[in-house]
Amino acid sequence: MRNVFFSVLLTLIAFNTMADAGQFIQPNNLYPKVKLMTSFGDIVVELDRSKAPITVNNFLSYVKNKHYDGTLFHRLEPEFVLQGGGYDINYKPIEEAKAIFNESGNGMKNQLGTIAMARLNDPHSATSQFYFNLADNSHLDPGRNWGYAVFGYITEGMEVLEKIRAVQTDTSVELGWPNVPVEKVILKTAIVLPEQ
Repeated sequence: MRNVFFSVLLTLIAFNTMADAGQFIQPNNLYPKVKLMTSFGDIVVELDRSKAPITVNNFLSYVKNKHYDGTLFHRLEPEFVLQGGGYDINYKPIEEAKAIFNESGNGMKNQLGTIAMARLNDPHSATSQFYFNLADNSHLDPGRNWGYAVFGYITEGMEVLEKIRAVQTDTSVELGWPNVPVEKVILKTAIVLPEQ
């Protein structure tokens, strides 16, 4: 029983450490950059800690802990979003940290080329999954209801999104939902770029 207790305690500590690790990555840099190396090319995003500190630190934690390495972009709606950060290449869910507070009221908009957090109906349910806006999606911004938190934008690699946008999609046998790329779009690795 004692061993089980310590095992659970260590797991909780690991999750909290993972969730908080992002605040120690370039702590004085309000606009850290991350390179996402995909099977279709590289995408560089500039994150905005000044407007979405919780969301940026959460994302950086997943990057630092290599949780995005070898994952899939599992949802593609060419005139809407490209979503990833939730499943490995075998369609198995990745390890997630605790859900974060929704920062959708930060003034950033769900516009073409921005990166934002995916979530469930609960406004504060975002964990690891993120998406790129493939259009101006103002209906995802907050109004009378919570929106979806934008936390950065693409600085390099829009042409990569255009290539991915052309990939055929279908209903996935493994996941059981539509809009899954038939050709796997893999996020091979994500790295934090050096401060400039």
